[in-house]
Amino acid sequence: MSAAVLPNILAPRRESPTRLVRVPTVSVVVPCYNYGRFLPAAVQSVLEQDAVNLDIIIVDDASTDNSAQVAFGMAVDEPRIRVIRHDMNMGHIATYNDGLSRATGDYVVLLSADDLLAPGSLARSAALMEAHPEIGLVYGFPCEFSDVPPPTRPRRTSWTLWSGHEWVKLMCSRGSNIIMNPEAVVRRSVLDQLIGYRNDMPHAADMDFWLRAASISGVGRVNGPAQAYYRVHGGNMHLTDFGAVIDDIKARRQVFEQLESHPGSPQDGLVEMARRAMATEATRLALLSLAKDQAGRQDADELARFAVETYPDVTDSITWAAYERFEQKTLAAWLRGYAFMDLWRAKILWRIWRRYGV
Repeated sequence: MSAAVLPNILAPRRESPTRLVRVPTVSVVVPCYNYGRFLPAAVQSVLEQDAVNLDIIIVDDASTDNSAQVAFGMAVDEPRIRVIRHDMNMGHIATYNDGLSRATGDYVVLLSADDLLAPGSLARSAALMEAHPEIGLVYGFPCEFSDVPPPTRPRRTSWTLWSGHEWVKLMCSRGSNIIMNPEAVVRRSVLDQLIGYRNDMPHAADMDFWLRAASISGVGRVNGPAQAYYRVHGGNMHLTDFGAVIDDIKARRQVFEQLESHPGSPQDGLVEMARRAMATEATRLALLSLAKDQAGRQDADELARFAVETYPDVTDSITWAAYERFEQKTLAAWLRGYAFMDLWRAKILWRIWRRYGV
């Protein structure tokens, strides 16, 4: 992360949290496709939220397992749960938008059926939005887990507030998506203006959604405790495959290139900033592919092509020069050292993201 970005992370307004003075309603949309085994835990994590009224909307996208049966079974004795059952599979974007269009709460959450909300997360997010009507999007730290979520630990809570432009600039400087999804809460009045997720961006519709929200409202973050739990399992581990990495970075480029079409979007080189960040990332990943073994050559070359297409001036960088000189045996030890340093770089960036959310 460049030194120019760090002051922007530290400079936004920081506040101590205030308590809710009224009880708002939060609509939680739970899209589900063949996740009947996870659905009860997801819904239970919502039902256990305190200090807010709940409107839970389960949307089953014509699952072929017992998801619909599980959903209707939970709704029998719980009036806060509504179940929408699709007669035919509509796909995840249409399912998201179907559920979101039925939300009636002051604030809205989209919670995948395999994820969980952290205890008290909705009250913390709602308190921030109640105190700051200019904030349309709030998020926090999403903790990853595979089986049982880690125990919650008391942490000091604070708020960070950005203008929409400040936050979009930070997103562009990173060139990546800094919100996973279950930790995000959107003001319904903002949701109504956005009209849901775009179906022409199936791989990065959530990232596009956050950027569009920031183009018409401020962004806040609840710092400290985990706000949600993101489940890592066989159904989503493919995201670590090389093909998925390429698809992801290409999808991000498409999202950033749409920035200038957003209403009220600032025209001050943000798209170029994002292109440079993604090209740098692709070149770094290409080097890491080569550092592993020669078999990574094809993957590395595809990443390198993406980098040059995205930001041609990346060829002037030190990292690109190292990529071009890979065939020299003298670089072998350097590459191993580079991979080691990159691991530490990732750890530092993770700690910054954990604490500051960017």
